[in-house]
Amino acid sequence: MTGSPMKGRKRAAWTLVALAPICAEMTFGAISLNMMWLLPLLVPMYGAGVLLIREAVRRTGGGWPSLLVLGLVYELAEDGIGLQALTSPAIYHAAEWGPRVFGLNTTYWESQIGYHTVFSVMIPIMLTDLLHPAHRDRPYLRRGGLIGVGVVALLGVAMLRVLIPPVMDPGYQVPLPVLAAFVLACVMLSVLALKVLPGRTPAPPAGTSAPKPAVVGLLAALATAVFLGLLIPIVPPPAGGRGWWVLVPMILAAAVAVVVGVLLHRWSAAGWTDTHRVWLAGGALVSHTLFGAAVMATTTFDRVGLVGFAVLMALLLALLGRHTERRLVPSG
Repeated sequence: MTGSPMKGRKRAAWTLVALAPICAEMTFGAISLNMMWLLPLLVPMYGAGVLLIREAVRRTGGGWPSLLVLGLVYELAEDGIGLQALTSPAIYHAAEWGPRVFGLNTTYWESQIGYHTVFSVMIPIMLTDLLHPAHRDRPYLRRGGLIGVGVVALLGVAMLRVLIPPVMDPGYQVPLPVLAAFVLACVMLSVLALKVLPGRTPAPPAGTSAPKPAVVGLLAALATAVFLGLLIPIVPPPAGGRGWWVLVPMILAAAVAVVVGVLLHRWSAAGWTDTHRVWLAGGALVSHTLFGAAVMATTTFDRVGLVGFAVLMALLLALLGRHTERRLVPSG
């Protein structure tokens, strides 16, 4: 009897480890289908990194605001320290997406903040909580497991640094002062997420209630497509992303993120259920996969494969939605 809860937590932990790279990379087209054998190499950074974030937040009593801030820490660790893409003038041609400010690829950075906080961190954790509701408010790991996951996550950052930048931007090294600033920012944001925010999350305004789950799903799909479409260039931007005009899509994308965040906070006041969460995750995931098929994929094989992934995800999430409706676990 005593072993069953621990087995359930282990299953939940492995579910999250698998979902993180699937949601963030496989279903977006960041890795072409014929290179999918590389996906396990991302598990240390994605799987262990996101599991570490969830464990830290659950152990300190934090909520979604803490996860959001640690999602920014995750993005800095991956793109700033591991890939060096926040400062590299060559990787992903990110320097041409928009203005470089103090050597930072700002449009790329904004796109990845939104992308990784949502698709690498928050949605995998949300789906895992839906699949393993008995453990949603508990840590999955004991102290030894937590330490091990932390070590693996750090190794994941090191693997990214060793394997990708030398190939995509040979010889480039992020300046040491910038690297130190990234590390300091990660530390300070972690303190904010784990020491300051827990217990201080503002309550949703009274008198508001959640709309129908389908409305939430449609909003998530539309917001995802608009946010990604504003920041990830479908074609190379004019003049290499230079000029004040490039600030317009950045401002609009930030506004989309803020408006959606405010709406979700208000809707969580009353009537917000697991069915809403399924539609929220489903709308965002299917939309980002179809965006990947249209923009990220470079071959017909990849486009067809991503559309297939989108259909499969929609079916699986529909099944999960039916299951949660039968379970019907409302929460504020």
